[in-house]
Amino acid sequence: ELENYTGRTQNAFASNGNLIIEARQENFGGSQYTSARMITKNKKIFKYGRVDIRAKLPSTKGIWPALWMLGNNIDAVSWPACGEIDVMELLGQEPNKVYNTLHWGATFQLHDSKGTNYVLPTGSFDQQFHVYSMEWEENSVKIFIDDQQTYSLTSNEVAGNPYPFNNDFFFIFNIAVGGNWPGAPDANTIFPQRMAVDYIRVFQK
Repeated sequence: ELENYTGRTQNAFASNGNLIIEARQENFGGSQYTSARMITKNKKIFKYGRVDIRAKLPSTKGIWPALWMLGNNIDAVSWPACGEIDVMELLGQEPNKVYNTLHWGATFQLHDSKGTNYVLPTGSFDQQFHVYSMEWEENSVKIFIDDQQTYSLTSNEVAGNPYPFNNDFFFIFNIAVGGNWPGAPDANTIFPQRMAVDYIRVFQK
């Protein structure tokens, strides 16, 4: 990735009741781009329940927003053994498509993942807010967009590796710039780019 994640209010702030994460083109800390990454590790962790995140996404080439989760035991077992739940990832050059992916693996060499993508019937995810949801139970994770189920994974589908999704997880919200998957920005990339998060709600029985 090409961005420098900062703790500055230029890159993360509240506006009209929304959390705004802003990716900017500017020289900072040896990088040409800045952004922010909000992490709830050691602040808000939980296991099981329903998660609803209402957000409006950025777009444009080389921009990579994500609403995702990591296992809270990452310091002890490392990635991907801790598990990763990507409730939403988007590649800015495909603003009408989001990806849902789960990652696991006892070691980096044994990394495995499964997921899907969802294409909006009309419009794109940067035009208005949508709700990205997860229903998480023992041995089962289901992902939804606007209450429509797009993907599910059960422990039976994780063969040959420990199943990490029955442990505590924390949230990460960020906008990356560049990286192997979205590629780098180009001359047509527009800055700044913002992700607005209206709310995140966790419901538990």
